[in-house]
Amino acid sequence: MLDLAGTLLGPEESELLCHPAVGGVILFSRNYESPRQLAELTGAIHALREPRLLIGVDQEGGRVQRFRVGFTRLPPAGQYGRLYARDPARARSVCESIGWLMAAELRSVGVDFSFAPVLDLDRGISCVIGDRGLGAGPKVVFDLASAWVDGVRRAGMAAVGKHFPGHGGVAADSHAELPTDPRDLADLVREDLVPFERLIRRGLEAVMPAHVLYPRLDAQPAGFSSVWLRDILRGRLGFQGVIFSDDLEMAAAAVGGSYAERARTAAGAGCDMLLICNNRSAAVEILDAFGAGHDPAIQLRLLRMHGRGRTERTRLHELPAWQRAVRFVAQLEELETLDLGLGDPTGPEDKG
Repeated sequence: MLDLAGTLLGPEESELLCHPAVGGVILFSRNYESPRQLAELTGAIHALREPRLLIGVDQEGGRVQRFRVGFTRLPPAGQYGRLYARDPARARSVCESIGWLMAAELRSVGVDFSFAPVLDLDRGISCVIGDRGLGAGPKVVFDLASAWVDGVRRAGMAAVGKHFPGHGGVAADSHAELPTDPRDLADLVREDLVPFERLIRRGLEAVMPAHVLYPRLDAQPAGFSSVWLRDILRGRLGFQGVIFSDDLEMAAAAVGGSYAERARTAAGAGCDMLLICNNRSAAVEILDAFGAGHDPAIQLRLLRMHGRGRTERTRLHELPAWQRAVRFVAQLEELETLDLGLGDPTGPEDKG
C-alpha cells in the first residue's frame, strides 16, 4: 500500500500503481485540496485496475484527520469516553452516529476505508495515543468502538482496529523509536487485548499491529512477530480478517533491517498488506523484492475492505442522519468548552 506525492495522479505514479504487487493507496493531507478534487483522484486510482486498488486514509478525528476543509471536523475519540462517564447510552449513540458520518463523508468521495478505530487503552502513559484512545478501561473502549464500527458499517465501510495488541502501555512513540512493553501475556489478555478479542467476535474486518516490542512474548515487535500475528491473533483469538502492517518507514520498524527485509519479515509473520509511506525509493525496493506473487486467501480477505454503496456528496447534507451527527459533533464541542468535569472516563467499575 503506497502513498502519492500530490493532488493529481501522474503518469509515473499510475505506472507504479499498476505493479502487480501493489494492492492499495494510502492518502494524506498533501493529497487533498477539495472534495471534488479528491473524488476525481480516487476515481482515477480506481480506474487503473480491476479488481480496484483499495484506498485508505487516517480519518480518526481530533489530531489525526487528513481531510479537514470541506469535511466535518471530527472530535478526538477521548471526548466519547468523557461523555461515557456521564451517560453511557448517549455516548454509544453519539459514537455510532459520528462513526457513520466519518464513513459516509469518505465514501461520498470514493475512499474505501479509514484506519480506525483506535483500540489502545489511554492509560495516560502514551503521548502518541492520548486522546486518540476511547478510554482507559477495556469495557468502555469496547462499548464505544463497537458503536463506532456499527456506524461505519451502516455507511458501507469496513473497520480497522489498531494497534494490536495495544500501544497504550508505553511512553515511547513508535514513529521515532522502538517502544518496549515489559508486561507478560496474562496482563495484556486481562486488559489490552479485550477490545480486540470482543470486536473480533463481532466480525472486525481488519487489524493493524503495533511497532511495539513485548520481550516477554517474542524478540520481534508485534508487526513482525508470527507469535503475535499467527499464534495469538489468528490462532488464539480466531481473527479471520485483514492484517495491515503499520508503516514500514517508521523508526520502530528499522529493527527489521532493509526495507525489503522489513517487508519480507512482516509478510512472513502474517501481514496481508504492507504499508510503506513517504519514501518512494523504499517502495520501489519492496516492489522489486516481491514481484507478482498472489495468495488467494489474502485476496479474499482484502475484498471485504472495498467500500459498499455511496451517497452523492450533494445529497449527503440533506440526510437526517448527517444532520443528526453534525449536531452531536457540535454538542460534544460545547461540552468540552464548558469543561463540565465529567470525571474519569472509565468509571470505577470499568477495570475488566
